[in-house]
Amino acid sequence: MNFWTFLAAGFGSGYAPKAPGTFGSLVGLALGAALLHYGHLPLLLGIVVFSVVGVEAIRAVGNAAEDPGWIVIDEIAGQMIPLLVLSHVGFWGLAFSFALFRLFDIFKPGPVGWADARHDEYGVMGDDLIAGVMAAGVVLLLRLVVPL
Repeated sequence: MNFWTFLAAGFGSGYAPKAPGTFGSLVGLALGAALLHYGHLPLLLGIVVFSVVGVEAIRAVGNAAEDPGWIVIDEIAGQMIPLLVLSHVGFWGLAFSFALFRLFDIFKPGPVGWADARHDEYGVMGDDLIAGVMAAGVVLLLRLVVPL
């Protein structure tokens, strides 16, 4: 496995025998929680780095048109986005962020589906980044009602 394939596969999490997107999202959740522990700026920087590196990794492996399930760097970057609206690392905030991101990523409503239809590296990354933004919006609304 070369360097770009290793990155595109989310450090190998994309090779999980079942639900590789979920495993990639769990990697993103863990990395995002670790970065949030140090503050919102490190988390934001992590999102930017994984997004830029993700586009390059997907371009380098050359499978964007098929969007194979083992490419999960997009899930890692997208999963970190809803964590930006949390004030701290806590169980319920992480749980809602994870569940909502996966919901939007799997069902691909509206703009998530539009980005997914691109069939290039920007579409592969874009649908998950948009799913992350949508999940962040719902988590932010939840924070108005429930302390997360």
